[in-house]
Order: sequence, then structure tokens, then C-alpha cells
Amino acid sequence: MNPIFRPIARFSGIVAFAGTLLAAPIAQAVTIQEVTSPGGVHALLVEDYTNPLIAMRFAFKGAGSTGDDPDREGTANLLSGLLDEGAGDIPSQDFQRKLDELGVSLSFDAGLDNFSGNFRTIVENEDEAFDLLRLSLNAPRFDEEPVERIRGQILAGIRGDENDPGTLAGRAFRNTVFPNHPYSRPVEGTLESVPAITVADLDRFRRTAFSRGNLVVGVVGAISKEALAARLDEVFGPLAATPKLRPVPEIVPVTGKVEAVPLDLPQTRIQFVLPGVKRDDPDFFAAYLMNHVLGGGTFTSRLYQEIREKRGLAYGAGSSLSNYEHAALLAGSTATRSDKASESVALIRQELKRMAYQGPTEEELNSAKAFVKGSYAVQNLSSSLAIASTLVGIQLDNLGTDYIDRRQALIDAVTIEDARRVARELLSADPTVITVGPEGA
Repeated sequence: MNPIFRPIARFSGIVAFAGTLLAAPIAQAVTIQEVTSPGGVHALLVEDYTNPLIAMRFAFKGAGSTGDDPDREGTANLLSGLLDEGAGDIPSQDFQRKLDELGVSLSFDAGLDNFSGNFRTIVENEDEAFDLLRLSLNAPRFDEEPVERIRGQILAGIRGDENDPGTLAGRAFRNTVFPNHPYSRPVEGTLESVPAITVADLDRFRRTAFSRGNLVVGVVGAISKEALAARLDEVFGPLAATPKLRPVPEIVPVTGKVEAVPLDLPQTRIQFVLPGVKRDDPDFFAAYLMNHVLGGGTFTSRLYQEIREKRGLAYGAGSSLSNYEHAALLAGSTATRSDKASESVALIRQELKRMAYQGPTEEELNSAKAFVKGSYAVQNLSSSLAIASTLVGIQLDNLGTDYIDRRQALIDAVTIEDARRVARELLSADPTVITVGPEGA
């Protein structure tokens, strides 16, 4: 369940668990195998018998909150909180007890574009564990008590966030950048829409949005190709062959707007947005490296240096490429003392223009390449579930099973001319700037 809008992150963070391995050995040892079950379910597998664990991540493409009916916003999110609250002939408390007794980790998450799940079990209990996963996806109970309990938790969260600066910033971000688009709607729903969601709505969403046709699966652990093929049919075989998804139009983010949300706070939150590049764009890595220099999350980025280090206006400042299924952004944020908000916005605009006109230096580009190559294993291959998530991402973005092997060469191929050209193309436009703080800040 995902009640929080995160404007510049596509996936939630992966939590490491028992069985975490050192990043370097994993990076050297990852061998991706393609598995297709007798029933036609496809998955990517990394066999790893270091520990008696099986980790799986899966996603239903296009089954995120964009599939909610307009007057039933929050359906996917509510569903994500209920699939492990009883299934088949096992009511909620017994289902949770079985998960605990077997040591099974099972969770679901609804994002804007996709509906995903995480599953982990020890090999000793895999028969019962996979059966619980099968039941959760194919026969959830939606009993009244857990439905109303989870609904109440979501509504309490929405009420509690009504004056939260982060929530207000996220809402302003969505409405300004994606006006009248499904991306403008809150994943968690609203105080009006969540109470209106019925059990029939939940089951209809599950039956129409979950299918073998929009499913991607990544598995890591102590399981063979043959055994996994059988498990894939067991768990996902009963699903429909193809989904019935609500069409979602492509959208180019709005630029050149200034939106101020008044809120009496000692700090002002600042967000800026420009068009980005899609993941399949040949210029993706040129843009990624250029953004790393601009504001890519390290202490050496230009935004961090100008806003934090040189002037002490904020604890941090950064930017990132944000890729959705139907939009691509370059977005950044910071938070500063309200009496320094105008100065911070001016600095952001200054650094965007400087990067647009001059681009990165050779030294900056080389440093970015070294960091982006060196950090990949730590960020994406540090645990079984992290690798499984990477396998899903590779499929969602159509990168190919050899992507991990090709990635360093793709980064090395970016020239200084590429990075400077992309900087001009992306950063020459006037950004949309959104602030949340006192009036006149």
C-alpha cells in the first residue's frame, strides 16, 4: 500500500534482509536466465544457492492508480493493502498468522503506472508459501472487517496529511505538471473517493488489471528453472490471459509556470520541473550523467554546492530524471528558510541556465561516469530482493537480459559533446517552479 506521492522516484526503496551479499561478488556472479512456464508465463531468474531463500518481485504493467475509475480514486491502493488480509478459505488473522509462522514476507504496492508485489520465503516452506501467494492474487476474500480497517487507515492518513507540507507539495506538483491527466490524481485517493470504493470495485480491478499479459516477474534464489516454471503456472496461471486497462494518454510536463501554495511555515519547499527523456531514448545516459553533475544526489553536484555548501541555504538540494510510462521529467527540490526562498529559486534558475549554456566540464563528466558505474551494484544488486527488483525493471523498460553486462559500455560511450547537447535541449526551457510556504516568500 502506497499512500505517499513521490514525484521524483519511480520505485520505492528495497529493504535489505537476511541473506544480503556483498555487492562486488554479486555484480560479478549475476547470470540472468529466461524462464517460460508451460502455460506461457515469462520470468527472469538468477539462481543463487548461497542461502536457502527464494525472493520474487512481480509487477502488473499499467495496473497502477491510472486504472482507477475517476470517481473511485484509491482503488488500486486500497487493493494493495487487502491482498494479504485473507484469501481462499483462510480469514485475515489466520492468513497473517500463517505468513508469520512460515517466515514468509509478502507485500503489495500500487504506484502510478504499475501494481507490484514482493515475496520471500525459505526453501523449507516454499510449498505453503507459494500457495499463500497464489491465493492472495486469485482468491482474496475482501471480508468486511479488514476492508473497513484498511480503508480507515488510509482515510486517517489522508486526514493527517491535509496540512502536511510534503503532501501539499506533491498535490501541487501533480496538478501543475500533469493537469487533467490521470497522473494528477492521488494514488491514495481522497476523503470523498475512498469511502465510495466497494468490494465489487476491488474485485473488478483485480480481475481486469491482473493478467498474464501484463505481468513481469523477477526471481532470485535457491530454485531451478524447471521448478520456477512450475511455480509460475501455479501462482499466475489462473489469471486472465490479457488485461483490460484504462487507456492513458502521453503527456509532456507543463513548463514555464510558477505556482505558490500558501502555508505558514518557517521553511519553504521548492520544486522545479522540466521535460526529461524516456528510458528507451538513445540520449538517456547522456541526460543521466548531465543531471548527476547538476543535482544527482552527491555532495559534489552543482545545486548542492551552490545552495548548501557555499551559502548554507538548505540541508540539501538535488534533481533527478523521473520516468513514468507516459511522461518523462527532470525534476528537483530543496527546502530553505522562507526568507531565503527567492534567493534559492534564483540560484536554481542560474544553475539550470549555466548548465544549459555551458554543459558539464570534462572532469565533471568523468567523475559522474565513475560514480554512476561504481554505485550500481550497491544500489541495485545488494540483496536478493534488490536483484529481483532490478530484473523487473529491466523487463518494464525493455532493456534486454544483457543490460547489466552492457551498462558500463553505454555509460563510457557518452561524449562531452553528447552531455552538452542534451543539457541545451533539456534545460533551455523555462522550468515550472512550485513553492509551498508563507505568502510572499
